[in-house]
Amino acid sequence: MYSHEIESLLKSKKIKIGDKVLVTKGKLEHVGILMPRIEMGDVSSLVIKLPNGYNIGIKYDRDTKVSRLETAWRLSQKKEPDVKKLVFDKALPTISIIGTGGTIASKIDYRSGGVYASFSAEDIANQIPQLKTVANIKAEQIMEIMSEDMSSEIWIEIAHKVAKEIESGSGGVIITHGTDTLHYTAAALSFMLRDLPVPVALVGAQRSSDRGSGDAALNVFCAANFVANSSIAEVCTVMHADMGDNFCYAIRGTKSRKLHTSRRDAFQPVNDTPLARIDSEGRIEILNTNYRLRGDKKVKVDDKLETKVALIKIYPGMDPSIIDYYIEKGYKGLVIEATGLGHIPTLNEKYSLLPKFEKAMHLGIPVVITSQCIHGRVHPTIYHNLRKLFTRGVIFAEDMLSEVAYIKLMFALAKFKDMHQIKEFMLTNIAGEITERTLSKDFVVK
Repeated sequence: MYSHEIESLLKSKKIKIGDKVLVTKGKLEHVGILMPRIEMGDVSSLVIKLPNGYNIGIKYDRDTKVSRLETAWRLSQKKEPDVKKLVFDKALPTISIIGTGGTIASKIDYRSGGVYASFSAEDIANQIPQLKTVANIKAEQIMEIMSEDMSSEIWIEIAHKVAKEIESGSGGVIITHGTDTLHYTAAALSFMLRDLPVPVALVGAQRSSDRGSGDAALNVFCAANFVANSSIAEVCTVMHADMGDNFCYAIRGTKSRKLHTSRRDAFQPVNDTPLARIDSEGRIEILNTNYRLRGDKKVKVDDKLETKVALIKIYPGMDPSIIDYYIEKGYKGLVIEATGLGHIPTLNEKYSLLPKFEKAMHLGIPVVITSQCIHGRVHPTIYHNLRKLFTRGVIFAEDMLSEVAYIKLMFALAKFKDMHQIKEFMLTNIAGEITERTLSKDFVVK
């Protein structure tokens, strides 16, 4: 709520949140959308969203004048969107866009000032005119959720939908998705979609599509060009590679991670070189020749998962009984995000995790070690305490991202019961998740 004085003024002029207004203060005039006051904002300052997509606050006093220019479209009106029919060109390849929600499919809710999932996959396609020069688009919204609400059941649903689109003749598939857990879904699909004959690109946006600073257009354009015209048949993320609107990276799904909360170039490759660079003019430059080629294989969906897997972060002073909790709750596997090369507390009996890991493995629960450093790899023999872990049978997951190891262990446990088979599977490169050598050039790629 604004101050009583501002609320009274707005009420007298029949101005509501979301209306386009003119605010005059002295010689300055500002035109924009009236926004709600955020919880921590100044109750005596009007907040408007400018045409460039950014918000400003204007301190209200007796010299401030406000008038309504346009009435806002409101959610309660249930206005049907003006959707143009997608036109097909026989000379172009056909690709599919599958919408799942997230910021890329969101716009401002002027009641709260936040964003909500609103645009459909077809809306997104129609908003980017240059797509019609790249490919024919088949678009379908299969759900509208933010990525923090993703789950293994939804990964399976998406995987089957992707396979169905490929079987129907699509030359490539784009999945629009929220960014926060996009790399989890990319990893899950990398393991689920076996014998991919065409590229699959997961695409998100750091800014909602109706903002002036929105990044969805370039991301979707680059993804469309990539899945329609590249020779790479892998699951990738395709997102901004710099802060401008210049180019995107196609990053292998098991080597991609969100490294920043809000930057456009938040997604970067970890322990790997991007597969390709796609620029705003449509040029595709292959950067990494280690990839699977397009072909005529029939895609298969491997959707058997053991979901009782925990991802546990090591921290100083951690209570070892946390491991007991997961054992008692019936968890079948543990992925440990350890420090550095794979360290866990071992010296002080009060904090040592060795007895707990021994207990877990005695009960047939595999323990997989990754690093919270993100870049680099774990190593079982450099330090004495690492050797203690290794001799007890824990699995050092090479240079796998913690999130990827978490998902891969779900697959391993669904396939095998024997600890040796689980270890062999975890240390076998299935979808590019393990690189043979960690190269210095792959650290913070630009």
